[in-house]
Amino acid sequence: MNKSLITCSPDVMGGTPVFAGTRVPVQTLLDSLEAGETIDDFLEGFPTVSRRQVVAFLEEAKDRMVASVL
Repeated sequence: MNKSLITCSPDVMGGTPVFAGTRVPVQTLLDSLEAGETIDDFLEGFPTVSRRQVVAFLEEAKDRMVASVL
């Protein structure tokens, strides 16, 4: 995963992967999408995360999934 996109530090949220520059766990985005919320809903609730970060994360996750089945 792109280090400038997601960070993990024991000093931030106990080492939970978060969007860089925020305290917002990546899992929160995934949970929101799984619950049927839109990206806009997520961004409204977590304004410290940018749309660019969300889209880049989802694109990288997609690329990794596709690569893993090839």
